[in-house]
Amino acid sequence: MPLVQLDGKEIHGWESFHNVFAESFGFPDFYGRNMNAWIDCMTDLDDPNNEAGMTSIHGSATDPVILHIDNIDCMPNEISQAMIDCAAFVNWRRLDKGEPAILALSYYRQP
Repeated sequence: MPLVQLDGKEIHGWESFHNVFAESFGFPDFYGRNMNAWIDCMTDLDDPNNEAGMTSIHGSATDPVILHIDNIDCMPNEISQAMIDCAAFVNWRRLDKGEPAILALSYYRQP
């Protein structure tokens, strides 16, 4: 299973959020650095030939990408909630087209 593990301590605002994700997922130089662009990139996680060039991380219907966020409670709440909502939308968008979900989200919150 492709696993991308990020640390919420590295995300202080929107700029750092987009920097961390662009670097970790290999988003293209033309990445729009907004949540609509994030959704577009993450929707193409099963492009094994990288024809769209949206991400360097790839999964499949039987091997979805796992996104694990340590210290999610260190991220601004607005950003962590938007990420969770958008991850759900990525999968809904795919399911709505008859494609399998591609992104699994897990996170650790300090007790």
